[in-house]
Amino acid sequence: MSPQPEPAAARPADASAEPPAGAFRRLRQELAESPPLWWALLYFFSLLCGYYVLRPVRDAMAASGDLAAVFPDAWIAWALAHGFALKDFVLQALFTGTFLSMLTLQPLYGALVSRYPRRVFLPALYLIFIACLVGFWWIFDRNISGRGALFFVWTAVFNLFAVSVFWSYMADVFDNAHAKRVYGYIGAGGTLGALLGPAITQLLVDRVGIGSLLLISAGFLVVCLLCIVRLRPWALLREQRSGYPASGEAMGGSMWAGFRLVANDPMLRGLALLMFFGVGVGTLLYNEQAAIVKQFYPSPSDAAKFYARIDLAINLCTILVQIFVTRWLLRRHGVGPVLLIPAFAITFGYCLLTMSPLPLLVAVVQVATRSGEFSLGKPGRETLYTRVDRESRYKAKAFIDTAVYRGGDLTYVWLHKWLALFGSRVVFAAGIAIAVGMTLSAWQVIRAQRKLPS
Repeated sequence: MSPQPEPAAARPADASAEPPAGAFRRLRQELAESPPLWWALLYFFSLLCGYYVLRPVRDAMAASGDLAAVFPDAWIAWALAHGFALKDFVLQALFTGTFLSMLTLQPLYGALVSRYPRRVFLPALYLIFIACLVGFWWIFDRNISGRGALFFVWTAVFNLFAVSVFWSYMADVFDNAHAKRVYGYIGAGGTLGALLGPAITQLLVDRVGIGSLLLISAGFLVVCLLCIVRLRPWALLREQRSGYPASGEAMGGSMWAGFRLVANDPMLRGLALLMFFGVGVGTLLYNEQAAIVKQFYPSPSDAAKFYARIDLAINLCTILVQIFVTRWLLRRHGVGPVLLIPAFAITFGYCLLTMSPLPLLVAVVQVATRSGEFSLGKPGRETLYTRVDRESRYKAKAFIDTAVYRGGDLTYVWLHKWLALFGSRVVFAAGIAIAVGMTLSAWQVIRAQRKLPS
């Protein structure tokens, strides 16, 4: 296998000014010059395809009116004995369980990363995920009580850890200049997988049942394992060029290093705040959407199809921006626009919802919010991790992507429960303030990243 190409600085100076219309020609050129890009595209495609097969099932469980499918019988009985209806706190219970799971798993992940080399902990993580999916297939096949809550929490954990580790690995494979050229394309590969995943669910859920979909998702994770192995030579080469041992040794350090790094580094603190407020605007919209689905789509299969259509719309918008805009913006203007444009768009969307909180407009803003995050915000943030050390890349990033993310989820899901008492307009007015906080955090990151080595 040949090494990755020389950085973009060795190319003609006007390459970054190429208009978005040349995106397909540039993609063919990058694929011809960069063998690891092929494996990175296949990796992210398979990862998100496998996840998006699961996501509609997870969301349908969260919106399900069948408490016995979501919670164990003992939980339902305990709630009734203490005088409250568990059906009124479904999302709050699920998000609280997810956050507690993240707090428990974060130090375990830190210990795994500190003590074992990448060639061990990356495959081990995915093998654990595959084994869990096989276990869930057994649980769903037998309609065991409480399967919904367990699956919701596990899917959230899987999504954050698997995607966070993916981008950490990409920062090992590609340097900053290379990342600006290819991260938009890698994101587009993931979006293609995210388009196929809901389509698979919508097509097969009535034919094979929910349990069998989990085995299909496990098959995609097996492909991810193959890609991890095939990308390893380029990751080792990048480490060698950066002054790290070429043998892929364990990085060492404390399992709590992620929290310490975020607390002490201005840019990482800004990224943590950006994540916290970004989660807030998404959670408020998600909860409003869940209330609509519970009212109009009581069947789990119908709810799964509705969420699949929303995901398809989001991913269609995302891939268009990733192919035609993201790479051009990153190379021409840096991370500033890709972080600020989604923040401005979300603020504007919440202003519209405050004036007219219509269900259709909620869906439209949901599509705009998530597609802007996936196509611009996420690639912009990930390029920054190519310019930091390995502990920040794996430990601090994992802390932000898991503990901070789910801590935001927990905060805003309970905040929404209180705000919803005053109506949708109050919910969306609060969303404006959160979106402003997101914008200010993006600006803090933009200022702090200027001090990083290029």
